[in-house]
Amino acid sequence: MRVYYDRDADVNLIKNRRVAVIGYGSQGRAHALNLRDSGVSEVAVGLREGSGSRRKAEADGLKVMTPAEAAGWGDVVMILVPDELQPELYESRIAPNLKPGAAVAFAHGFNVHFSQIEPGPELDCFMVAPKGPGHTVRAEYERGAGVPCLAAVQQDASGNAMELAVAYASAVGGGRSGIIETTFQEECETDLFGEQAVLCGGVSHLITAAYETLVEAGYSKEMAFFECMHEVKLIVDLIYEGGLANMRYSVSNTAEYGDYLSGPRVIDERVKDNMRAVLGDIQSGRFARDWVLENKAGQAEFKAMRARWARHDVEEVGERMRGMMPWIAQNRLVNKDRN
Repeated sequence: MRVYYDRDADVNLIKNRRVAVIGYGSQGRAHALNLRDSGVSEVAVGLREGSGSRRKAEADGLKVMTPAEAAGWGDVVMILVPDELQPELYESRIAPNLKPGAAVAFAHGFNVHFSQIEPGPELDCFMVAPKGPGHTVRAEYERGAGVPCLAAVQQDASGNAMELAVAYASAVGGGRSGIIETTFQEECETDLFGEQAVLCGGVSHLITAAYETLVEAGYSKEMAFFECMHEVKLIVDLIYEGGLANMRYSVSNTAEYGDYLSGPRVIDERVKDNMRAVLGDIQSGRFARDWVLENKAGQAEFKAMRARWARHDVEEVGERMRGMMPWIAQNRLVNKDRN
């Protein structure tokens, strides 16, 4: 695995180009502002007419265009709208307006790897994926540090697409901590697997199953919430800080013994078999196919599952319990009034 740093990057490769960032959500804002502050003199944001983000981008001092205008203006066009919106936007607004010899870029490999977007052979196509949320990408940059980035090249029409990707990653702060070379396939498939098996699907269903087990055994909902959901943050923070060993060092001997004894009973070889099946669906393209079809059908099943899980008992109990802890709201990561 090759890792690049600022000393390996020729930032002039990106400074001397017009960079259009399509989308101004969490990642879009971080990319655009970090690029500008790194000396990229021509940065523009592509947003649809009537977008609520237009005012925010303009207040940040950035040039705002429509996606079609930005695609025709930019030498590098970074697409940072949600995965499910990218194919139609690319086909209808971006592809017809791209300059010959331009570069198109992504922060996730999904649409390119699964052929929902197929850039023309005359284009460079690369990926720069910061391994952190946009607000962290921006905050770390502002304090003189940076979030590690993944960089990959799908098409190298110019002969220096990787050099351009590394320059872009350096300009958003990745070169301060490390830019890891990968491929669209590896980034996409490992990202989807991590989300489904651990970070989102695995954790959420483990929490819910443990909560239900305690409540069904006659314990109070409040105690089940505290022990199976609320305290997850402490454990995750310890793991984030220094790995599993750091967590085991920090908890009681009783907790550590229970970890070794009971963890393998919950996460056993059958669970790994299920994980292998999940990975197989990702590798074969079955998950991507189902998600694309779900979006074409108007997301009916997806929205029904979202609504059903939002009504789960653990959410109602959690909302009530968090009301007893005002410091959580004071330090919240998500503001639904803005996002």
